[in-house]
Amino acid sequence: MPPMSFFGVVTKAGFMNKTATVTVSRWVIDKRTGKRISRSKKFLVHDERNQLRVEDSVLIRNCPPVSARKRFTLEDVVRSPETERDLAHATVASGSPTASPSPMSQ
Repeated sequence: MPPMSFFGVVTKAGFMNKTATVTVSRWVIDKRTGKRISRSKKFLVHDERNQLRVEDSVLIRNCPPVSARKRFTLEDVVRSPETERDLAHATVASGSPTASPSPMSQ
């Protein structure tokens, strides 16, 4: 199999040990109408450290088969909204002067 890498979004994580489901979307042009259509495909991804959360944007790369349906491994977590939110809450809780005050506190 030639080397492939895809950007996708984690749609399911935490149900299977060391496995997450990643949805990869792409745009195609319809031959008849000429309109852009979104096509997506789900891949099972090997996540060695169980670090993925739902809605993470990730880079996955193909690898030798890990199990019957797992053919991709986690390469990089590009963006993690849940982790960013946890860091923002920690910054506000620590009373850092760089954190902006909330509009409700005024």
